Formats: sequence, structure tokens, C-alpha cells
Amino acid sequence: MLPLMLGRVRKARTWDLGCLQEILKSFTERCSQCAAVSWGLTDEGKYYCTSCHNVTDRSEEVVSTAVITNTKINSISRGLRKRSKHEKGWDWYVCEGFQCILYHQAEALKTLGVGAELKNEVLHNLWKRYLQKSKQAYCKNPVRTRGRKAKVLGDNLQSSDCASELELLSDTTLESGAEFQSDPQIPKPFPLVKASPKSEAADVCSGSVDGVEYSEWKEKGVLKMTVPRTLALCYLSLLWQRETITLSDLLRFVEEDRIPYVNAFQLFPEEMKVYGRDKGIFAVESWPDYEDIYKNMIEVAIFLDLPRFPDVTEDCYLHPNILCMKYLLELNLPEMHSLTCQVVKMTGIGEVDFLTFDPIAKKKRTVKYDVQAVAVIVVVLKLLFLLDDKLEWSYSSLAEAYNEEHREDEPQFDFRKWYQVMKKTFDEKRQKWEEARAKYSWKTKRPIYRSHIDKSVMYKRREMVEHLQKQFSALVGSTPVAEKKDPSSFQFNWTEGDTGSPCFHGHSLQGLLRTKGQSLITKNSLYWLSTQKFCKSYCKHVTTYEESNFSLSYQFILSIFSFLLRIKTSILHEEVSLIEKKLFEKKYNESKKRSRPKKVRRH
Repeated sequence: MLPLMLGRVRKARTWDLGCLQEILKSFTERCSQCAAVSWGLTDEGKYYCTSCHNVTDRSEEVVSTAVITNTKINSISRGLRKRSKHEKGWDWYVCEGFQCILYHQAEALKTLGVGAELKNEVLHNLWKRYLQKSKQAYCKNPVRTRGRKAKVLGDNLQSSDCASELELLSDTTLESGAEFQSDPQIPKPFPLVKASPKSEAADVCSGSVDGVEYSEWKEKGVLKMTVPRTLALCYLSLLWQRETITLSDLLRFVEEDRIPYVNAFQLFPEEMKVYGRDKGIFAVESWPDYEDIYKNMIEVAIFLDLPRFPDVTEDCYLHPNILCMKYLLELNLPEMHSLTCQVVKMTGIGEVDFLTFDPIAKKKRTVKYDVQAVAVIVVVLKLLFLLDDKLEWSYSSLAEAYNEEHREDEPQFDFRKWYQVMKKTFDEKRQKWEEARAKYSWKTKRPIYRSHIDKSVMYKRREMVEHLQKQFSALVGSTPVAEKKDPSSFQFNWTEGDTGSPCFHGHSLQGLLRTKGQSLITKNSLYWLSTQKFCKSYCKHVTTYEESNFSLSYQFILSIFSFLLRIKTSILHEEVSLIEKKLFEKKYNESKKRSRPKKVRRH
């Protein structure tokens, strides 16, 4: 009905000035953008603010008496505006906000190629289990808010759009490996919080009903949900499904804005108002850290009392043999997969019991699959080249001379040439990465204001900033926006000329190996231990990393490898030391009392 009535007005639009002034005078609502009360009418009959030119949904239906006789002003129609009771939004709970973030993270993973069962089965069960363990839902006595039982997981949202946007479930159980044990009284469906119009009882210090209570909630034995822990839940789901995404890949996809994390609250429905204490709960102004997310993952798994995860076998992507092959290609190294497999076998880090995550085991063993695989490659490079700033350059000279004399034969791997190529490529990559981080705008189109009263001021400031940015862009000229590449597990693809640099995949290691019986062993028979003495059990770290104590080649290897995974260099050094401890257990016991690293002879 409304479009037809507005069409009739447009055919006969000759306003009577007196009537127009009366209509505008009677409309006393404040502008949602600048809080001013100064209104005009557009040609379509909609109110607009003469101060900031914000056009509202409220419209005025007038048929001119100069055209149609015996008529008068019909009425003021609110059109599509039906939110007079919703100006402050819906009643919503903090757990609902995290549920919305988890939904969008799961959807993002689905677009990256992860199976739909991760969201519908695994992540759904983990989230349901968390709500039960934290006594927020699925229990006899859920946490009460403001002296009344929180209406958590009771009915669907009033808006069907929001319900479809937030719904995180198909009611199924896990089928891979094991099943989560749940309370028999837990209801089967996984509905959402009932989103009713925001009541006056809602705290003026937060948009959510329980924002203030949640920020001050400190119950012993309860693990509060945070935005970083939503990533931990996602990684637990990926680990349960044994998907082809490692933790470093997950965090890299977050950096590339492929997975919601920073300012994820802007994905909330418009009716879920976010302000006040909600900022400390949902606003994130730093990139996720590998160690922090990994620690949160273990804490969440223990809190949820999860059973042993499905076995990580040799055909699983997370097995070190497969990950080593992937990182050898990524790091532009020649075929040395047989050597990495030998190290994996000798150290026992490829055993199923060692690799499989079991949160409830007495001796909890956690594995950083991607870091461990890269550490194996570092150990193999030390076995081949020693990395003492001497031997690797001597071998490089021999390889260079051989390649000059045998141009038509398969080239031997030249460490010096590889070093030059990788240094240039990674320096460029690191510079672009640092520039992208420096230019990243932490501001969001949906700002968080301290209270509902400050909303108009915030939007006014935001509008002024955007206006100045547009003017500045017009002065300096528009810069072309770089086209976003398709997501990939590889950051480099040396075989397709991604970097325009030489590819070393087909180079030979014959100059570094010698025959002993029916097997090949390295010509180099020396090795130095990265760590002579490990820290005590009460220390938070296994060992320390002082760059000045190590060769420049070793520093370079750790630097580019750790940048590839976006981790600290000390984390990779620690993992290398742990593998060496398993590989050279006798040599380690003999030399651990020495004050500084010394070379040991391998038999």
C-alpha cells in the first residue's frame, strides 16, 4: 500500500507552505546521526536532517489540496519504521555475541574448504558443552542474571533473518573417533537466546543484558569465553576433524581478513547494540598470537574435559612426514624428505600416541604440529651443513664449481645461492607484511560508544573523519586497491614463478652425501647442540635464545622459518632443542654440563 500512496503524492507535489511548516514543527525527534532537531522533506516525502543531511525511513504523505478538491492532509505514515520500541536494541546476552562470532568463523572456514560437519557437528557440540560446563545453559540451574533466570537457548530470535544468521546447528553427534558425552537432561535442539525488545532493566553501561556482570564474573573453575578463545574452539574443531589447516594457517587467514576476529562484533545484527562494557569483552585491537591461542586451546580442552582426539596417523595431514614435505616446498629446498623421515623415525615424534591430543590423560602431551615439522627441517640442515658459518660456505664453493663444469647435468644444491634468493624474497615479504600491519585501520564502521547517549556524538565524529578522508583522497589521487588473492596453504609457489626467483626443488644433494654400505649418510660428521642445558621444570620455558650465542646462518634459518609461521624465533629454537634432545640423547647427556655450545661427533 505504501508505494502506491507515495506514487500518488509524487504526481501532485505542490506543498502548501503553512501545512509544511506545521508538519515539520510537529516532528520533534532527534536525528540519529547528529542529534539535531532540524528537519526538511525530500521529494519522496521522507524526512531529512538539514544539519547533516541524514535521510530517515519516516515519511510524510500529503496530497495537495490545489490538485484534488475536498481533500486535506491524510496522515503521517511511519512507513517501514517499526522500531520505536527497539531504539535501544534487543535484549541479548554475552554468550549470544560469542555464538554469533563462532557462527561467522565457522562459515568462513567453510568457504576455505572445510567440511560443513565441522560447524554442524563438532563446533556445535563444543559450544554446547562449554555452555553446560560454564553453567550458562543446558544445566539444571543456569547462571542467573539480575535475579532472574537468563532466557538462554530458549526460543528463536524474533527476526527470521537474525535467526538464520546466528543459528549454529544441526542436532547431530560426533562420528569421527569418539563422541562427546553430554548430560542426558540436555535438550536436543540448539536454539538461540530469545531476542526481545530491550527492556528498561537492561544496564545503561552495556548493550548486552549481562555485560557488566560478565566483565566482573570471577567464578573459580570457570573459564570465561573471550574472542581469542573462539579461535581456540575453531582450532580444536579443526584438530578433531584432522583438517588440512594448521594453527599458523588459521592465524594467517585471520590476518588476511578471511576469518572474523578483529572487530568481529560488527557482524552482530543491527538490533544487538554494542556499547559500554561490551567493548572490553568483544573489541580486539591486536593480532592473535600463536602461543596465546595455543595456550587457550589447551585450557579450553581441559575445561571441557574432552576425550582423546582421533588418532593422527601417517596418512594424516598433521603427521610430520607430510608437513615436512609441505614446508620443504614452501622454503624452496631440494628433495631431502628421506632425511626428515629418518629424523622423525629416530626421535619417535611420528608415533600415533605422541601425536594424538589427549586432554584428560595423566601425562598431557601437546604437539605444535607445524612448528615441529619446521624444526625437523632445521635439524636436517644442521646435519648437512653444520651451520657454523664455515662448512656451509665451503660446500657452496664446491657446488658452484661443480655446476659450472656440469651445466647439462642436474645441479647440486648451492647453499650460498639459496641464501641470497631466500633473503631477498623474505625481506620483501616481511616489508610488505610490516607495511600492511602499519596501515591496518583498527577503526570499524560500527564503533563502540560508552553509552547510548554518546551514540550521536560518536557518529558525528565518525562522519567528520570520513569526510576529511574523502577530501584527502581526492587531493592525493586514488591509489589502486590490490586485488585479493585466493586463499592457499602456501605463501610461495616457486614452481609457477610466483616470486620470479630460481627454484631449488630439483637440485641434488649428492655433493653432501656419501655411501656407507647400502645407505647414504652425510659427509659432515659433526653436530653442535642448540641447547646445552635445559631450564628447570618450574620455569615457564624450556630454554632461552640469545642470538649472539649462535652462528649467523643459524640465526637466518630460524628467522625466515619463524616468519613463515608467524611465531617468535625463540619458539622454533626451543622446538629444535627438544628434537635434538631426542635425537642425540647420549651426546646431550655428555655435553649438557658444558658452559657453551661445542661440536660433537656423530657416529
